[in-house]
Amino acid sequence: MQLTPFHLAIQVRDIEEAREFYGEKMGFPEGRSSTSWIDYNMFGHQLVVHLNPGIGKNGKVPNIANPVDAHAVPVPHFGVVLTLEAWQEFSVRAKTFVEEFIIEPYIRFEGEAGEQGTMFFSDPSGNALEFKGFKNIEAELFAK
Repeated sequence: MQLTPFHLAIQVRDIEEAREFYGEKMGFPEGRSSTSWIDYNMFGHQLVVHLNPGIGKNGKVPNIANPVDAHAVPVPHFGVVLTLEAWQEFSVRAKTFVEEFIIEPYIRFEGEAGEQGTMFFSDPSGNALEFKGFKNIEAELFAK
């Protein structure tokens, strides 16, 4: 199956704050925009941030956590699956702009099927992001 880009729209509390985080800090190229939304190229996928003034300047998008590999994984979360090499490079970059990781970059399921690099952090509005890296994406992404 040929993979195609996904489209994801999320809520943010402040458009300029989101522009700084996704555009400047994360380095995602900006596409179309208005005063209430911005399109981003997120590793070839379309991420759209939409203003929700109801969140409030100090508010956060709510989430829960579920245990995975002895960590509290935030739900909902989203992100991109990368090669392990690209993930390692991005994890180094992430450490320059993430003030506090939900889960620090580490290797999950080490030595098991589905071994992967993973990290979790939130944007300023509380949207949780996960970035994963696999040595062999096709063989390991859905490994049992």
